Amino acid sequence: MNKKGIWLGALAAFALVGCSTGAPKEEEATPINLMSASELTTLDTSNMLDFPDAITHTAAFEGLYALDENDDVIPAVAKELPEISEDGKTYTITLRDDAVWSNDEPVTAHDFETAWKKMIDPKNALIYSFLLIDTVENAAAISAGEKEVDELGVKALDDQTLEVHLSEAKPYFTSLLTFPTFFPQNQTALKEFGNNYGKDSESVVYNGPFIVENWKQSETSWDLVKNDKYWDKANVKAENIHYDVIKEASTALNLFNDGQLDVATLTGELAKQNLNNEDFHSYPTATMNYIRMNQVRGGKDTPLKNIHLRKALALGIDKETLVNNVMADGSKPLYGAVTEGFVSNPTTGIDFREEAGNLMEYNKDEALKYWEEAKAELGNDITLELMVTDDGGYKKMGESIQYSLQETFPGLTVELKALPTETALNLGRDSDYDLFLIYWTPDYKDPISTLKTLYSGNDRNYSNPAYDQLLDDASIKYANDLEKRWETLIAAEKEVIETNPGMIIISQNQQSVLQNDAIEGLNYHTFAAPLTLKNIYKK
Repeated sequence: MNKKGIWLGALAAFALVGCSTGAPKEEEATPINLMSASELTTLDTSNMLDFPDAITHTAAFEGLYALDENDDVIPAVAKELPEISEDGKTYTITLRDDAVWSNDEPVTAHDFETAWKKMIDPKNALIYSFLLIDTVENAAAISAGEKEVDELGVKALDDQTLEVHLSEAKPYFTSLLTFPTFFPQNQTALKEFGNNYGKDSESVVYNGPFIVENWKQSETSWDLVKNDKYWDKANVKAENIHYDVIKEASTALNLFNDGQLDVATLTGELAKQNLNNEDFHSYPTATMNYIRMNQVRGGKDTPLKNIHLRKALALGIDKETLVNNVMADGSKPLYGAVTEGFVSNPTTGIDFREEAGNLMEYNKDEALKYWEEAKAELGNDITLELMVTDDGGYKKMGESIQYSLQETFPGLTVELKALPTETALNLGRDSDYDLFLIYWTPDYKDPISTLKTLYSGNDRNYSNPAYDQLLDDASIKYANDLEKRWETLIAAEKEVIETNPGMIIISQNQQSVLQNDAIEGLNYHTFAAPLTLKNIYKK
């Protein structure tokens, strides 16, 4: 989910299960208790930061399109799928006429135009503006201060018609519209609340299945209450969903066993111990754990500017041991930036990970060769800070990585720093770290969603002209040649992971939970918000 270094172990945030319907009327009011591994940071969809934000925003607000239980894009506020021009660059979208905000105002095309222009306005410096920069006409020039915000390629032709002009054909653009930062914002609320918009549950209005109650920034609990003004309220079965932030799997397990939590996320040894529990469920995800390597901090080069050091670190982590013995939660070692089972060759149907193969597998001898080259250029003693979130699973992974790197590389000191998720993500955005163990889930269903994070100008200060050219070719030159585009994206991944590494891939998450068998109707997704709550209910 940030350039985020988002889309995270906070995925551990919520319970996962397939779609179901038909909850009995008399039990609709039964509260559902779920957990989040980190705090909700905002209710401003333009300013979302992390998984809890994305999941809560998708419950409380609704965009043009949504995802069904099979990850297929379906109309939401939009009446139907978009009309796309022959060159793939103009989208005309018709809105339904029965969608309303919780303040009784209709949801209009103007609300989408307003939200997107807020997102791209350089004075707001919003993290996810890069999604517009990558796709919509004039967004890059506006972000750079070279054009006015009103020149963005989006226009409300009338209350029910939105027209979008793209810079180039983007085959994934419709799926991108399911991501919360493309959701509408009520113009009356923006004016009324001003700079306080989204800072607590009273300073926004809602157009989704639920409204948020009892939340303000820094709170570690909140409620989702059914929105009786939602156009599709007949299909929303839950009356109330309560969240608590629970960072330790042991705490979650105790609360689940005590009946105070309906879904408990398990990690490591606790996941292994509960494999045979009748309430145990495990779900694959498209979330990867990886280490960012920042090359410039506070205006000065970090040791990670050195390519030999980056290669040494990437080759020197034994992913099999780390994932199977330390994480031990069903996650799998991952040998590329694009996760397994996420996206397939548009011509052959072969999975990207299978076709691209394994990159940078553990090789201690090769790692030590690069280490010696790095020391010859940087000196015999090298110190790096490894930042992690204070979620229990990530602290444990960080400690293991710290120990193994120091054991493998004589002269290397790794200083571990565990911080609250929001604090860590903000430091990541400000490039105030050396190494950052974090997670990522794609924003839309395309390899470039992940690969674009290391295009020049990123917050890790990685710049590689050869890599940029491959991404440019995939985005522009081969925009309508899907087979050639696919080959180019495979080459780009090899360049950024193996030839000139910009990040260290660790694992692909598997979500392990204990789940009350009365809970039905949660839908899990491999991109956009990793979980949707519209259909949840408690039997």
